[in-house]
Amino acid sequence: MILPLFLPLAWALSVNGEFGAFFQLGSISNVSRYYWNYVYCNIWEGECQPRQDDSSVQVPTEDAWSMFSEDYMQLLSDWYCSLGQCCETGDCRIINNITGLEKDLEQKLHGQHLAQAVVVRAIRGFLKNPSPEKALTLSFHGWSGTGKNFVSRMISDNLYRDGMKSHCVRLFISPFHFPHAKLVDVYQGQLKDWISGTVQHCPQALFIFDEAEKLHPGLIDTIKPYMDHYQDLDGVSYRRAIFIFLSNIGGAAINEVTLDFWHSGQNREDVDMEDLEPRLRTEALQSQGGFSQSQLLTGNLIDFFVPFLPLEYRHVKLCARDAFRSRGVSYSEEILDEVARGMLYVPKEEKLFSAQGCKSVPQRINFFLP
Repeated sequence: MILPLFLPLAWALSVNGEFGAFFQLGSISNVSRYYWNYVYCNIWEGECQPRQDDSSVQVPTEDAWSMFSEDYMQLLSDWYCSLGQCCETGDCRIINNITGLEKDLEQKLHGQHLAQAVVVRAIRGFLKNPSPEKALTLSFHGWSGTGKNFVSRMISDNLYRDGMKSHCVRLFISPFHFPHAKLVDVYQGQLKDWISGTVQHCPQALFIFDEAEKLHPGLIDTIKPYMDHYQDLDGVSYRRAIFIFLSNIGGAAINEVTLDFWHSGQNREDVDMEDLEPRLRTEALQSQGGFSQSQLLTGNLIDFFVPFLPLEYRHVKLCARDAFRSRGVSYSEEILDEVARGMLYVPKEEKLFSAQGCKSVPQRINFFLP
């Protein structure tokens, strides 16, 4: 047991040039015990009760381990977690904190009762299923600034230890990663490698496609097999993966329905999925982008079309409040009103919805900082 534990330590120390510190700890046997104790007490998070009956062996302390670099300690943690048995999920990179996700959506996402409910239920149900038939596929729709990217980050932060920086998470921005239509063949190969490589490394991988309406149909069809009902592809199962598409498609239809509810005297919270999801499917099929020309929709591979409603004045104020709080700066109701009044509101007659949502609010509060 000691030898497998010792080898990664010796290798990492040689890479980091820390053999001097290594041998200051004593004999190889002693260091191996140090090493095992660290793994057990800190990474495995066991009951740390090392034996004291051998006076020749120093019990590791936090100070003793401080001589090793943070990069090495991270390497040690990643190596041990790669064994797949160091935490409740079987993979230390995955935390699946659904309670945290639910709390974040409730406290930090404003004006999106549908997204809040659908996202939690869809992800909770998917993660609880020991044998899903296919990957979970969500499609977020709505105006810019309504929270689509914000919710994607909340999902990654609560499902993965390192959030968006996790090796299990891949973000693709269509105009950035796939800018040239003439290079679709090249992009197809790259996309296959990215998806297959990520899932082989992390079966519960998360893939986010921003500005999905700008994806070439050939690229969407490249993704399609990974979201379908196949047992595996080339020996790899993709059924535990999660795919999220972010799109402005259907934004006008969402706004129209929300405005109709307002005109009829109903609350926006009365808008239901049945009022919007069929329209979003139709809008996506009739759109000019890659969605309409791909097999993603005709094959019914999107599990939920999630609408993000346009934000009102009161929601912009809440976004401003959150922005001030996140920076530890005091604020007043007058300042929040001033920030909200600085936004452009549409339609021209009602001036009900913020044209930018909350997108520029964090930048706008700079004018009110001391």
